[in-house]
Amino acid sequence: MSYLNGVTGYRKDLLNTRSIIKRGNYAVIEPDGLVKNTIPGFEKCQVTILSSPKLGASFVDYLVGIEPEGYHHEGFGQPGEEVFFYLFEGNVKVWNQEKEEVLKDGGYIFCPEGTKLFFENIGDKPARGFLYKRKYRRIPGHEAHTVIGNINSVPGIAYEGMEDVMVKDFLPSAKDLGFDMNFHILSFKPGAGHGYIETHVQEHGAYIYSGEGMYVLDNEWIPVKKGDYLFMGAYCPQAAYGVGRDEEFAYIYSKDCNRDMDL
Repeated sequence: MSYLNGVTGYRKDLLNTRSIIKRGNYAVIEPDGLVKNTIPGFEKCQVTILSSPKLGASFVDYLVGIEPEGYHHEGFGQPGEEVFFYLFEGNVKVWNQEKEEVLKDGGYIFCPEGTKLFFENIGDKPARGFLYKRKYRRIPGHEAHTVIGNINSVPGIAYEGMEDVMVKDFLPSAKDLGFDMNFHILSFKPGAGHGYIETHVQEHGAYIYSGEGMYVLDNEWIPVKKGDYLFMGAYCPQAAYGVGRDEEFAYIYSKDCNRDMDL
């Protein structure tokens, strides 16, 4: 185990962190202090586990760095699990039992339950991605299917009519009940924000890949920025403003959907 950012040894100041952990409610995890995890099947890869059931999430999120010729040839995903992989940057071949594709920056693949994700970095530079798994909640008469695409080809839609807040959807869950989750990208121009503080049963895992923002989590306003990870549990009040000057505040996040609650 080693540190993700490679910073080791004594610091020149008191030890401190911006990370906040409220298990089952919410978490803000800054990059400093994140560690690399050794997980069987990932070869020449640097893997960091972000959310997990130990935090109170019903899913697991990972950051994955894939060295040239790095791979997962055993297949990621156990029986009953669905898997999503998003490539921030790189040149990675991905496949499952249904499809095969070479992903470039912004590429993604969703593997439904019953298939496994395989990947290999076929480029000459390290690749960097975001990985997710979750137990699939099956309902009669509906099935999910493999989806491969590139988010750069997906048009942005004004979020609830706000032209300075844009959303992109990765999966067709709004029209297809076979899907019990979706991934989205939400981006805010500086000064833009949610129209209200959301309070809902869905969980989110969100990785901020651009800009800076102010996020309210359970009535606590918290500054966040590029490289931070957020977990938002069910019914945690949440909303954000984009701040900063240089770039949009943007993050990729998951959301469960299309299912009733079990008693």
